[in-house]
Amino acid sequence: EKGYETGEHAPGLKLGGCGAYKAAHHIIKTHAKVWHSYNNTWRREQRGMVGISLTSGWGEPVDPHSQTDRDAAERYIQFHLGWFANPIYRGDYPEVMKNYVGRKSAQQGLGTSRLPTFSVQEKTYIKGTSDFLGIGHFTTRYVLQKNFPFLQVSSYHTDPDLAELVDPNWPAPGPKWLYSVPWGFRRLLNFIKTQYGNPLIYVTENGVSETVQCPQLCDEGRIQYLKGYINEILKALNDGVNVQGYTAWSLLDKFEWNKGFSERFGLYHIDFKNKNKPRYPKASVDYYKQIISANGFPNPREVMS
Repeated sequence: EKGYETGEHAPGLKLGGCGAYKAAHHIIKTHAKVWHSYNNTWRREQRGMVGISLTSGWGEPVDPHSQTDRDAAERYIQFHLGWFANPIYRGDYPEVMKNYVGRKSAQQGLGTSRLPTFSVQEKTYIKGTSDFLGIGHFTTRYVLQKNFPFLQVSSYHTDPDLAELVDPNWPAPGPKWLYSVPWGFRRLLNFIKTQYGNPLIYVTENGVSETVQCPQLCDEGRIQYLKGYINEILKALNDGVNVQGYTAWSLLDKFEWNKGFSERFGLYHIDFKNKNKPRYPKASVDYYKQIISANGFPNPREVMS
């Protein structure tokens, strides 16, 4: 979306309303080809697994009693996670995506939808091409219905007719977009369980960067974030969600998209100004080591049910 819709990321193309959909279409078909290639050629000998890793926030309705807000929150998830997961697990794009993009394309006088279509053969070829689902998750948004007036300029952002809000009381230990909302993760994992037949899940990305640099590398915000989110994964396990593994994002500070080295997600601080790039453990390292060695929280009383 940032590479082909807004142009913020490489390759920097501003193809509003169609570029991201086309790129995603190719990614999904390519993923399926790789899966089949492994399945037919190497699986019998190597007995490995091939999956896909998708990043998605959670969308919570502003008013859970409002059907329009609940529908908007559903669209939020379908336009993020479902966009890729639905074809792989259910054989096609989410119905709500097809309906909304198709209707807006028709209003713009286009002969076909801006959302590409899969042939019957492609749907069959793509469905089931994942031995596990990798999930990257960082934050949550409140979602409500928002009707965008008819726009000649199309956009992935206006297609789902929704607005995103945050609770100002949510902790924001890192960048402006990343609020700590642990309960959203449990809801996302349960959504995956319900929607896609409880697939095998590996959490491939989950973490936070720090805004304020502490000379003593005291990243208390990251510790609280990890504690809250890992706790919600444990609750999801109790719900019957098939989570098999967790990896924090990330081991080291590193290059973060168009933010460069200014956003630090690492458990280890790197001195980028030093030509040798020395690494220093932040306080979260000791905390995370304890979690790893205990394969959970060292002190059961830390866990809130």
